[in-house]
Amino acid sequence: MHLHPQFWWWVSRSTGVVAWVGATAAVAWGVAISGRLVRRRKLPAWMLDLHRYLGTLTVAFLALHLLGLALDSYVDFGPRDLFVPLATDWKPGPVAWGIVALYGLVVVQVTSWTMQWIPRRLWHGIHFLSYAVFVAATVHAVTAGTDRDNAIFRIGMVAGCTLVATLTALRVASRSAGGDAPDGDERAAKIAAAREAARARAATRAAAEAEPTDILES
Repeated sequence: MHLHPQFWWWVSRSTGVVAWVGATAAVAWGVAISGRLVRRRKLPAWMLDLHRYLGTLTVAFLALHLLGLALDSYVDFGPRDLFVPLATDWKPGPVAWGIVALYGLVVVQVTSWTMQWIPRRLWHGIHFLSYAVFVAATVHAVTAGTDRDNAIFRIGMVAGCTLVATLTALRVASRSAGGDAPDGDERAAKIAAAREAARARAATRAAAEAEPTDILES
């Protein structure tokens, strides 16, 4: 079976859009849980982990986006074009924004995966890169993408940017007014505590389920 000549171009376009949606959702949820939402409501551990999972999903679709670009024959993208800013001859500026977003996302996501081994203040400072990643990815999508004239795409971009901007403004306003929003250290501690509690509950359930077996074996 032969693939359509534009198959990989379609893959690169669709996964690029999904990666941007994932990045937008990750930033928006990260801002939301760092404010009063978590302070006033005890959320389950899986909701506190959702931010990290959204970031992981974004990385996965970004990898597929790069694969689609590498395999597409419309534009000849080599490793240097995909990973070195301004190296490509095809829209070098817009592509460079995407490469900057790529490296920023990798740094943010790796520190999210390894946050238990990183000082909380360092982790919090690095996490501010999420805003730069979002801006760079948005500029890349608007300037390099071929879907910018699509009405649904434009509405989605405006909605995503508005959501992130609104949540950020509310977050800044609550802190400026001396609100009760937790800082980065408290948020990290809250997430760590929720994970530890979830592990403790899982261990308790496992021990309870193992007791009948132990009795039969004895």
